Amino acid sequence: MQKIDLILLKYGEIALKGLNKPLFERKLLDNIKSRLDRVGKFSVRRAQSTVYVEPLEETADMYEALKTLKKIFGIVNICPVVKCAKDMESIAKCAVECINQLNYHGKTFKVEAKREDKKFPLNSPQICMELGGRILGAVNGLTVDVHNPDFVVNVEVRQEAYIYTQKVKGAGGMPVGTNGKATILLSGGIDSPVAGYMIAKRGVELEAVHFHSHPYTSDRAKEKVIDLAKEMAQYCGKIKLHIVPFTQIQLDIIEKCPENYLTVIMRRIMMRIAEQISKNAGSAALITGESIGQVASQTMESLVCTDNAVEIPVFRPLIGMDKEEIVTISKKIETYETSILPYEDCCTIFVPKHPKTKPQLDEIIKAEESLENIEELISEAIAQEEVLVIK
Repeated sequence: MQKIDLILLKYGEIALKGLNKPLFERKLLDNIKSRLDRVGKFSVRRAQSTVYVEPLEETADMYEALKTLKKIFGIVNICPVVKCAKDMESIAKCAVECINQLNYHGKTFKVEAKREDKKFPLNSPQICMELGGRILGAVNGLTVDVHNPDFVVNVEVRQEAYIYTQKVKGAGGMPVGTNGKATILLSGGIDSPVAGYMIAKRGVELEAVHFHSHPYTSDRAKEKVIDLAKEMAQYCGKIKLHIVPFTQIQLDIIEKCPENYLTVIMRRIMMRIAEQISKNAGSAALITGESIGQVASQTMESLVCTDNAVEIPVFRPLIGMDKEEIVTISKKIETYETSILPYEDCCTIFVPKHPKTKPQLDEIIKAEESLENIEELISEAIAQEEVLVIK
């Protein structure tokens, strides 16, 4: 197992933010510190578009820190580093130890160097040539390939010299909390957690609303959604989850509205409730996991009817994706196995046999006129919500 003295974090898009760059950097550092608290005590500091993560106590787990850092938006590359003195003898010795620890014998390599300390006697190309020669003389079986090497020995000469041969890909995107807040309608399915992940990746803080229809949906269905929120929080950070009782509203719709309009009308009422919760929470938009044509409630006509129910924007990051693409992301972010657990949510228990696939807005609005007590039911549902903070 490779020794790790500290971890260097590289970011990409943040570096292009001009005068706003410090705001994004501060938020990234705050997010890193918050997420690493459960792993141990670390120093987290920034210099020259690089974040340094260094343990402050022996019990700080660097390998758990690596796992955590891979799920923080805003980080492009994660470099587990060994540090040494700023002289070529120490740098070469350290590089050879790293190569031996990771058993790179018999492979091809190249050296890449970055000299931030301009007082260092060798420039970057000279460091590459000098270190490459020393490695070839110390490790049997290695050959140089500057175009397509099996591994790269990276050297950064800063306050100290840093050596690393591995560069772990980060989550990318923007730090959560730099681009406002939006509310995800979180079901127990595959799609909505992926939609929330994709919007959070752009720096948006998430609030979540789940509609629970007890006793038609079980407590296990609710626990499933809480577990999904926990899995999302590993990437998205803290999520406030609003669990809204929806049974009375559904029963009222089923009793008074045409069967083939049930799904669209239920979706419209859900959007209205989510909009009210969003306004109270300071969210600027709603997020759904809808994809064009995936089910009857996601045809173009149905989506037009759904959007008409609210005034705030509705983000649908999956709108042009097929199911296979969505499943691939859900497996990557580790929500898939929870999403496919066989506990039904409120959207699947009252599905009409022949839903209208091309509803007209005027027909839907007319059908809703029979819901004389809907405003009262909406107010009661919001008043009875259960709110959980998921970290």
